[in-house]
Amino acid sequence: MGNGIYKSGQGYWVRLMSAIAYGVLVAMGLMWLLGFLKTKTFGGIEPAYVQVGSLLVCAFVFGLIGFWFIGSKRRTVEFMIATEGEMKKVNWSSKRELQRSTWAVIFLTFALAFFCFVFDQVFYYIFYSAGVLDASN
Repeated sequence: MGNGIYKSGQGYWVRLMSAIAYGVLVAMGLMWLLGFLKTKTFGGIEPAYVQVGSLLVCAFVFGLIGFWFIGSKRRTVEFMIATEGEMKKVNWSSKRELQRSTWAVIFLTFALAFFCFVFDQVFYYIFYSAGVLDASN
């Protein structure tokens, strides 16, 4: 493992988006930690110092871990480079194809919901007529 970014010119977008997602997770964790630390006392030490110090230490440690995984660890970086290469090979749908497919899914969802409703009403009528169900509920 070197000191810099391994294969810095490759897998840019996958690394960037992974770093952003990781940063969001770390930020959420730091927000939780701050909320947790606000409920604690620290035996005469100013709580703000402990809170800020803890957040800085955790941000630094998790920042190093993220840099190591996303920027330096060979196996992870090779995976990200390969992922970006595969994503470039994907044949993405056009806007029109995507809209047609979306409308088809919406229509079929409503059709299935209607079918289930009708089926439920038929069985309700059958069981009500047979005296199995009580209509007062």
